[in-house]
Amino acid sequence: MKKYSFIIYIGLVSLLLSSCIKEDVKTFQGETVVEFDAAVFNSVTAGYTYPILVRAAGYGRAVSTSLDPSITRTTTQVKLRVNLVGPQRSSDEIISYRIISEAVPVSPNALGIFNTHFGTGNTFTIPANSSFGEITILVYNTGVSSTTPREVHLELLGNALVKPSENYKKVAIRIAQN
Repeated sequence: MKKYSFIIYIGLVSLLLSSCIKEDVKTFQGETVVEFDAAVFNSVTAGYTYPILVRAAGYGRAVSTSLDPSITRTTTQVKLRVNLVGPQRSSDEIISYRIISEAVPVSPNALGIFNTHFGTGNTFTIPANSSFGEITILVYNTGVSSTTPREVHLELLGNALVKPSENYKKVAIRIAQN
């Protein structure tokens, strides 16, 4: 009988300590925006309001020294994912971005020269019924080794319907020249 009273006691305590949780259905409130995935997951670089990546960023996580390769002049391309925050669209969204040519790199770094150190467009597409798009930056091998890394700073501009997130609209990559 003593053995069963202990089991009854455990059962009674478990009933008293359990509870029901109301299922909250989450719905998005606010304007749909676009943001750099790498800006969300990586910390800002000193002197800037956005991160400068020295390694190719994985998607949906911070850059890792053990997983991600360094960005060098021998890297052929760097892909940056852009997140659509808000409801997916039923048609393709063409999103604009720009190279921040007025950025001032911290010494000894210098800005990359378009069509010499890198190449990229000024728009990309977020496909219909998708939450992601990709910007591709082509990295050109100048053939000359240097101790001056080159930086490419980008800013999302959005379009008429989708604006950039104010906190995560900028990101940069640093191309090692060694």
